[in-house]
Amino acid sequence: MRTTIRLDDALLADAKVLAARTGRTLTSVIEDALRESLARRKANADTRVELPVFRPVGRRGLQPGVDLSDSAALLDLMEGTQH
Repeated sequence: MRTTIRLDDALLADAKVLAARTGRTLTSVIEDALRESLARRKANADTRVELPVFRPVGRRGLQPGVDLSDSAALLDLMEGTQH
């Protein structure tokens, strides 16, 4: 497919140098760079991060009545000052 894009002059010059140095067309250099960029973004989006869960000794996870949206109450609970 034929299309028109606007590129930064320095970026275009670098791409032309790479194409000439590797014996490829400017089109193939730009296509490969775009494919690589899109694949990297997809790989990053698909990456799940496993967060460690720590439980205090003698306790089992989240305590009853804990409101995770109330930071002041959480701080009181963690510091042991909750009444």
